[in-house]
Amino acid sequence: MARFFVNPKDFFDNQVVISGTEANHISRVLRMKPGQKITVSDGCGKDFLAEIIEINKDCVKAEIIVKTTTVNEPLLDVVLFQSLPKFDKMDIVIQKTTELGIKAIYPVITERTVVKLNEKKIHERQKRWSRIAREAAKQSNRSCIPKVGQVMDFKSALNMINEFSLTIIPWEEEKRHNLKQILRNSAGIKKISFFIGPEGGFTQNEVDLAMKKGAQPVSLGPRILRTETAGIALSAILMYELGDIGG
Repeated sequence: MARFFVNPKDFFDNQVVISGTEANHISRVLRMKPGQKITVSDGCGKDFLAEIIEINKDCVKAEIIVKTTTVNEPLLDVVLFQSLPKFDKMDIVIQKTTELGIKAIYPVITERTVVKLNEKKIHERQKRWSRIAREAAKQSNRSCIPKVGQVMDFKSALNMINEFSLTIIPWEEEKRHNLKQILRNSAGIKKISFFIGPEGGFTQNEVDLAMKKGAQPVSLGPRILRTETAGIALSAILMYELGDIGG
């Protein structure tokens, strides 16, 4: 059944008003008619079965039949702090980690971040990243749209990690602790965050700061992964080991 994301403020008692691109998709792309049933989601985890009752030029009205049980969101909250990569690599990271079930993605400026953005470019990219997350959530049949946070510096990101049970920071210089060891001792964890460095990796100073805040440096193995590969790979590993991928 077709799924559509609707702003929570557009729910009214037993009706919902769908506008914008979602309304256009219903009326002009799918050419749906009154009487057809759809799934609408508030993007925050609530799904509803609804029946289209009216299709206008700018909006679609639907009557809510019943609230449905959400079964496609992981119980594990995974948050990614991704150092801003070059070119359009961030688009790929957001799209793929959304499909894998990530809760939120925060773009981070680190010491070796090459990308330089002014306020206008940050605003433009923020809009694009949010749109990519929304489209990926819809494609993968999710009930929640991952939050794409504001671009922040590394220290600001570290100040957020005290709310997580575990925070890991993959680092190619780490020799004592590997990801397998850490995850073996992490059964039952419900909130986890991780940092991914830029093309040049994290500096020793950044790793030291992260450790002081409680983050755990880990090795991902003998090969060096690209920044856009590392975030996707680690998201999949975490969702398999601690989440719901694989059943």
